Amino acid sequence: MNTFHHKLNIILIFITLFSSSINSFSLPHFFPNISSIPPSLLPNNTAGTWDAFHKLSGCHSGQHVPDIAKLKNYFHYFGYIRNTTSNFTDEFDTTLESAVKTYQQNFNLNATGELDESTMNQILKPRCGVADIVNGATTMNSGKPSPSSTIHNTVAHYSFFPNRPRWPARRRNLTYGFDPRNQLSDDVKRVFANAFNRWSEWTPLTFTEGKNYFRSDLKIGFYAGDHGDGEEFDGVLGTLAHAFAPPRGLLHLDSDENWIVNDLIGSRSGSGAVTAMDLESVAVHEIGHLLGLGHSSVEDAIMFPTISSGERKVELDRDDVEGIQELYGTNPDNNGTMGPSFGEREMSRGYCDSVLLVKRMVLIVGLMLLAS
Repeated sequence: MNTFHHKLNIILIFITLFSSSINSFSLPHFFPNISSIPPSLLPNNTAGTWDAFHKLSGCHSGQHVPDIAKLKNYFHYFGYIRNTTSNFTDEFDTTLESAVKTYQQNFNLNATGELDESTMNQILKPRCGVADIVNGATTMNSGKPSPSSTIHNTVAHYSFFPNRPRWPARRRNLTYGFDPRNQLSDDVKRVFANAFNRWSEWTPLTFTEGKNYFRSDLKIGFYAGDHGDGEEFDGVLGTLAHAFAPPRGLLHLDSDENWIVNDLIGSRSGSGAVTAMDLESVAVHEIGHLLGLGHSSVEDAIMFPTISSGERKVELDRDDVEGIQELYGTNPDNNGTMGPSFGEREMSRGYCDSVLLVKRMVLIVGLMLLAS
């Protein structure tokens, strides 16, 4: 039976690849840094796919405003409106007001039900294509007591997919592969290897690049538009990527994005910054979905649904670690004391270099004073 299911899975993958290749396959855009993005790939409207929502700022229940229907489609796509017909009107009705309130709660905003400036700014950010609410249940802002709350006085906001799917205990060394049509360079593959390491550092899971894409546990590919999985991409910015819960193991990224591969995005200067997306940051987030995590309402968490263009966020937050360890347990080789505390590592590298330089200068001055 297992052999039959394996063969069936391979057939389905071939069908998906064939159907997606008709109109959705294009080579992805990779750049070593922001300044290397050519002007031809910079959209005239740098606000992105959802720029039409700008003019909805300030709207509230009872109004009839053009493009409200589009906003309802947005909330429907991410699980806030359970309307299977998708035949929406431009009326700001009670259904939309309720959706806005829930969205505001999930994103730690003032839950007024109105489209105030802070709410619109959040809606306009690029984000993961995985829904925040699945089957009408939201746990992003549940406020569960953290397993370590007795010591750290923290609250957990991590979530799981319905029925808490995860990779079985016998599958602790997972393989991953890349769609061969993407023709990824070693530099790009190295970004994903680093992203997988972010999760293996805190869990008993290990990740190895497989030799056969079709037999890999986790399958990674870059696609454009409708690519055969029912989750259509929308061009530059908007939805960046999506991934499916265990055991499906599919991670898809939008090939239309301007992906930054080598640069530590520390400066947002230049016209390219408005469309530049850090590949590792997005990959780390989507791998969390591959392992069974849903979205979190903790803004510093990897599993927070949105990320700004030009932003780099690759270090797991305490909320991410507690969530993934609830599914898989801890890494036996990591007692939790390795390296800086949560959320400090990436930013601390330059800081530590500066501190070391100051210490050396003080030592040199001290030696000079002793010698004089």
